[in-house]
Amino acid sequence: MIKRLGIVIVGVTVAAAIVGPWIVPYDPAAQQLSLRLAGPSWQHPFGLDELGRDVLARLLVGARISLLVGISVVSISAVVGSVVGVIAGYAGGWVDALLGRLMDILLAFPGILLAIALVAVLGPSLSHVVLALVTIGWVSYARLVRGQALKVRELDYVQAARALGAPVVRILKLHVIPATLSATIVQATLGMAGAIIAEASLSFLGLGVQPPTPSWGTMLDAGRSHLIDAPHLTLFPGLAIALLVLGFNFAGDALRDTFDPRHTL
Repeated sequence: MIKRLGIVIVGVTVAAAIVGPWIVPYDPAAQQLSLRLAGPSWQHPFGLDELGRDVLARLLVGARISLLVGISVVSISAVVGSVVGVIAGYAGGWVDALLGRLMDILLAFPGILLAIALVAVLGPSLSHVVLALVTIGWVSYARLVRGQALKVRELDYVQAARALGAPVVRILKLHVIPATLSATIVQATLGMAGAIIAEASLSFLGLGVQPPTPSWGTMLDAGRSHLIDAPHLTLFPGLAIALLVLGFNFAGDALRDTFDPRHTL
């Protein structure tokens, strides 16, 4: 039940990000300086920020940023990692050893610190955040797919296809890649949570989305100066990040149980 709740949370967040900005009657960039730092009310359910902008409207636009970064990072990382993993696992030998060492080198660095360094060098922007997160994100998919490919290539039907002289591309397309999809999908769902946290962290540090574009991370950064007089500025973005991350984690667990019933308690 709790795991299915994750799918509901993700679905509601996606729907709110898509239609929310048209439903909320406030421009996320419109300022009402006379009402700055006003708390939640009927007119502004989540209150106003330090410049008198509606927090709910900015949260909904920020949800688009978080989902956009998450989908972009996960999609590119999954494709790159799957290709590298399939090649390493199926080819074996020196190819596997070379790609394995490359993965080990990247894993030797703390992921978020490497992302911070890359964005600091390239400059703060949304595209650079995606590039930095992809640079560190594809490794987990590559290692996962490599392990699956190593197992699948030893199965009887794959060995039979190789013995019959089937082209490598055909074997990969019909047998190896399909066998890795379920694990990749589960990993991608869990990876969305990590990408959302990473984007919020970089934006919080001023290395992600730049003002005035709303981002949950930048909203947290702006609200930390008003923890006493306007706690709603950090409360609602923090809750949004926590709920969405929990939603993707629960959804990932639900998908894992669907693809592998042995994990069902």
